[in-house]
Amino acid sequence: MHRLWLSMVLIGSSTTALAAESSVQDVMAGSTFGVLSRNFFLQNDYRSPSPANKNYKQEWAQGFIASFSSSFTPGTVGFGVDAHGFLGLKLDGGRGHSGTGLLPLDSQGRSEREYSSAGGALKLRSSRTTLAYGEMTVQTPVFDTADKRLQPEYATGFLLDSREFDDVHVQAGRFTAFKNQDASTSEGDFTGYGASTDPGSISFLGTQFFEDQPLGGALYASELTDTWRQYYANAHLKRSGFFLDSNVYHTRDYGNATSGRIDNTAYSLSGKYTLGAQGFTLAYQKIQGDTPFDFVGGDSIYLANSIKYADFNGAGERSWQARYDLDLGAFGVPGLKFMTRYVTGRGIDGTHAPQGGAYNPLDPDTGQFVPQQGDGGRHWERDIDLHYIVPSGPAKDLSMQVSHVSHRANSAQGGDDIDRIYIVIEYPLKL
Repeated sequence: MHRLWLSMVLIGSSTTALAAESSVQDVMAGSTFGVLSRNFFLQNDYRSPSPANKNYKQEWAQGFIASFSSSFTPGTVGFGVDAHGFLGLKLDGGRGHSGTGLLPLDSQGRSEREYSSAGGALKLRSSRTTLAYGEMTVQTPVFDTADKRLQPEYATGFLLDSREFDDVHVQAGRFTAFKNQDASTSEGDFTGYGASTDPGSISFLGTQFFEDQPLGGALYASELTDTWRQYYANAHLKRSGFFLDSNVYHTRDYGNATSGRIDNTAYSLSGKYTLGAQGFTLAYQKIQGDTPFDFVGGDSIYLANSIKYADFNGAGERSWQARYDLDLGAFGVPGLKFMTRYVTGRGIDGTHAPQGGAYNPLDPDTGQFVPQQGDGGRHWERDIDLHYIVPSGPAKDLSMQVSHVSHRANSAQGGDDIDRIYIVIEYPLKL
């Protein structure tokens, strides 16, 4: 009898071990792992005094971004994990030229020689719905982490992503910490254009409809703790050679209104016409209200004229964009693309922002309220971009991007007069 019981235990243990090993093998078989090498040079040439009293900032750095995404275990509810790691190394950037946002600064204002970070998220999947908790990137119109420097931004919290119904994409989340692009750790402070909440959270719920159809749209709502509630709507139309896109946000203060009273509506309309290898885009954007359009997360603004340097989101601002794209593959250089655009904004008046709020704070030294922007603000930005991706051969997928940005503003707008150069070389390492 004891031998029979022992045999059953051994058989059961072996079966369990084999099943566990099989599950692990199944999960690993569907997993992905990659390392992106990113070499980033950034130069800021200020044509007016900068906030840091530096007329020139320049840094050059090398980054490695590792990412792992497992598949899910079998069963009604599958489990998995995502993880990421980052290492940034300074190649050039003295104390006098630091502060571009590529590298963190030490207590003396010098660029750190290196910095690193890591994080991950646990995830569950049932049917066509996934729930994740941990540190991750997020992409929604009301909260979107950016990837514009050496390291991507990350947020910590819950994210629900569901596609249970065809042509309906539901997203919901709540995030309580944020990792900036030049930071090694997450902080509880969500800082926006003017708003800041510490400690706090941002929560959202939204749906995208018919994403891959000729006619589609989206509806989202978000809440920043004791600061504001924001609502977003989108409608877009795709036709052969033509794309029309419209976006609108409405933001109202709520709770303790830590950034002051806010009642702001921002909208944009853009149209792109493609003719062979060429693309022509025109866009219009308007901000209605006494405060700027505010957002948290580096890319949480899906308005048409939010571009490489400026967002054209000042109080009362009207802006227009003209853009030209050219695919040089049609002229015998596959993988090479050119883009240039010009945006001009005017009509800014920040003098009516509520006194004591984030946009018209009290200066304790003078006892006067100081609005972020004056009356009659205007500015413009011109971008020129050349982007090449090696289409084949030993260096396939190596990408090189060279960009030049010029921004000019009057004193009422309050922005920097700056010329900026980006040189970014990326290569996905094959491991």
